[in-house]
Amino acid sequence: MFFDDEVAGQIKERFADLVHPVKLVVFSQALQHPESEEVKRLLEELGTLDPRLIVESKNFIIDAESAASLKVHHIPGIAILRAGVDGASDIDYGVRFFGLPMQYDFGVLIDAIVDVSTGESGLAPETLEALRNLQAPVHLQVFSTPT
Repeated sequence: MFFDDEVAGQIKERFADLVHPVKLVVFSQALQHPESEEVKRLLEELGTLDPRLIVESKNFIIDAESAASLKVHHIPGIAILRAGVDGASDIDYGVRFFGLPMQYDFGVLIDAIVDVSTGESGLAPETLEALRNLQAPVHLQVFSTPT
């Protein structure tokens, strides 16, 4: 078990802000990257804390086509999608989480889940307007380290 009752309660409290269901597609591969299996189990347990979370586990090697279509290029990798309902397609905002979501990064993962659920980025209107005016696609990556 990853979460004691206190932590599970805090996560459930944060998930009260969920608006739409969220699909977490986690890619792992036990032989190549044993720690990725730990991430898979973490997300599976996280999925038990709110019925609006859908956790889909995929093998990075066997499901390579799915990984490529979701632009998951290494493991552990998590695609965070707004789950489609009533036959609608999932909405992909391009939010991906790579690595082990531990310590500070776990809070970032929880916030990303809520942001995808609400469809709100938290960006100022001026920033959104500037982004709309970009002339070419932008690939943005944020790297963090526990140190």
